Amino acid sequence: MNKLDELFRGKAKSVYATDDADKLILFFRDDTSAFDGKKIEQLSRKGMVNNKFNAFIMQKLEEAGINTHFDSLLSEQESVVKHLEMFPIECVVRNITAGSICRRLGIEEGKDINPPTFEFFLKDDSLGDPMINEFHIQSFGWAEAEHVEKMKQLTFAVNDVLKALFLEGGMLLVDYKLEFGLFKGEVVLGDEFTPDGCRLWDKETRKKLDKDRFRQGLGGVIEAYEEVGHRIGVKFED
Repeated sequence: MNKLDELFRGKAKSVYATDDADKLILFFRDDTSAFDGKKIEQLSRKGMVNNKFNAFIMQKLEEAGINTHFDSLLSEQESVVKHLEMFPIECVVRNITAGSICRRLGIEEGKDINPPTFEFFLKDDSLGDPMINEFHIQSFGWAEAEHVEKMKQLTFAVNDVLKALFLEGGMLLVDYKLEFGLFKGEVVLGDEFTPDGCRLWDKETRKKLDKDRFRQGLGGVIEAYEEVGHRIGVKFED
């Protein structure tokens, strides 16, 4: 399999075509961004850490019967993934209040949510990723009703698996976002899962161990990511 042209360059990852129509190469860069790209920095080792962290999580989800786009690790900062037809939708589950839900609803940070909340957002940075609902999705043709239902089911299945995994490492899975796509007609998880796209707190101290350390200028971003990985068994060194 040969690496071809760059197809897409996101805020922290690049996607490359290959000579296999069903496979892509996902390159995790050292770029770190927040606030829709308004704050950008390069953090040494970030690409490697997120690549290996994501591979570990995807393998855990596959073991639990959740189909993902992940195929294999290719290099320190690259993974081979399935070529999906992506939905322009972000699925967000919240187990504890933090971030935008606090601002929108006037709720203090740190309240347990039971049952967890589920929200859809349109993936469009130029619009600020606005919140949408199932009527929007169906009316504007962003996904079929059956695909919407499957995305919800899979997002909550991920919650069950990862809440338990992080709790074993003494951490709370506060919230996270996922994206999905179609692979040969099947809805498949088509997103990374790293501390870039979720919130994780230490269970006892509620120390933030995710990208909020970058957003809020707390420092120690990559050290926190590595700490999360070590607690759940990720091996960053061969």
